[in-house]
Amino acid sequence: MSDWETDLERYLTQRELFTQLQETVWVPLAQAEAEAGVSRSALRAWFRAGEIPSRLVDSPHGPQRIVPLDAVLDRAARSPRLRRRAERDQGLAQEVAALRERLDEMERRLGALEQREGRRT
Repeated sequence: MSDWETDLERYLTQRELFTQLQETVWVPLAQAEAEAGVSRSALRAWFRAGEIPSRLVDSPHGPQRIVPLDAVLDRAARSPRLRRRAERDQGLAQEVAALRERLDEMERRLGALEQREGRRT
């Protein structure tokens, strides 16, 4: 392969990587924390361990760390602890829905009793 072909291949590879970086949504840690439902310390542990990429960028208030949101969401989905918490929250939501149904039924019964008592008097 000639130098020209090697340079062209390198250029095309770099252009493809740059395009991928442009399509990636990078967010500050606070936003990643809120959207993924993970703690900031978990995010720091993940990028320090190389599980998610991160960058330091200049911001009006000094250097700020940003992370790709998709990578954070993907890593959070693989977390057993977060999965258990989501399952527990889902279980609570189902329990609340069942309790609401029971309360609605009790209110219907109470209304029927009150109507019956109103007819008797």
